[in-house]
Amino acid sequence: MPSDLFDLTGRVAVVTGGSRGLGREMVLAFAEQGADVVIASRKLGNCEELADEVAERFGRRALPVQCHVGHWEQVDRLADTAYAEFGRVDILVNNAGMSPLYDSITSITEDLYDKVMDVNLKGVFRLSAVVGERMKADGRGSIVNVSSVAAVRPTPGEVVYAMAKAGMNNLTSSLARALGPEVRVNCLMPGPFLTDIANAWDLEAFARSARKNIPLGRGGEPTEIVGAALYLASDASSFTTGSVVKVDGGLA
Repeated sequence: MPSDLFDLTGRVAVVTGGSRGLGREMVLAFAEQGADVVIASRKLGNCEELADEVAERFGRRALPVQCHVGHWEQVDRLADTAYAEFGRVDILVNNAGMSPLYDSITSITEDLYDKVMDVNLKGVFRLSAVVGERMKADGRGSIVNVSSVAAVRPTPGEVVYAMAKAGMNNLTSSLARALGPEVRVNCLMPGPFLTDIANAWDLEAFARSARKNIPLGRGGEPTEIVGAALYLASDASSFTTGSVVKVDGGLA
């Protein structure tokens, strides 16, 4: 049956930035489809709460891990912890990201620049490398990067973030070649989603802009990332690699 292609029973998924927003929705979706999950973020308490929810709702194993993906040694520890607990990783979702506000281009400090690049690109490279090589040795795996429409449609308020996400799009193509044919590497490119980050937005102004600039006329609901994420994580996308899939309401 076509629905069987999305079955993740017996698989292990690692999701960075997995305790809230789009990461949370992907964790819940993978668990509902039968996967055990490793939930990683900087705040361990949030990971633990979601792990308890996964176990209660779906009866799946869920491992909370504190990890700042901008730090190389913490990324290595995350990979080692996942393999020590489960013995394998079948799905890796590089979802953690950050885009701090700044007043002007010249006000961007070296520290801010480094932090944004470290979290959004350096950590993605390192985690994909250490997990991807093990996936390749095991004979299968799917890596899903989470980019942003900022990679192709940047705004003045996210210059460094947009650079990093454009690099992630390129990294997706590079890793698809480096880790294939055993490992597929693809990228989700979301537009504006109404996650908890939207609490800081002027939602009335956003709604007016969305009606004018987004073909679907609105921002995405967090659960609307699930279909594309399941597609790339599962056997439904068995002949898809190196692809960037826009989930943006048509914005880009």
